Amino acid sequence: MIIANSLPNGFVVFLTAENGWAHDIDKGVIAESDAEADAMLRTAKQAEHDCAVVDPNLITVEIVDGQPCPTEYREYIRATGPSVPTPS
Repeated sequence: MIIANSLPNGFVVFLTAENGWAHDIDKGVIAESDAEADAMLRTAKQAEHDCAVVDPNLITVEIVDGQPCPTEYREYIRATGPSVPTPS
């Protein structure tokens, strides 16, 4: 799966099957092979070159209760939100 930050607002986004960007990890596409992952990363790097996103990266996910879940803690936090409560 590819994670990046939207250039206009900095929000975390995920590459979709249509080569667009979604805020919801559930809408992101999961690569099924190394070749597919490489192609997705090339697409994401082009989007970075076109100033749509910043710092696209390939991340590892596992399916938990039918939903993609990043396996690295840093990416989990990026995907799900802050690790501490926000002030109301």
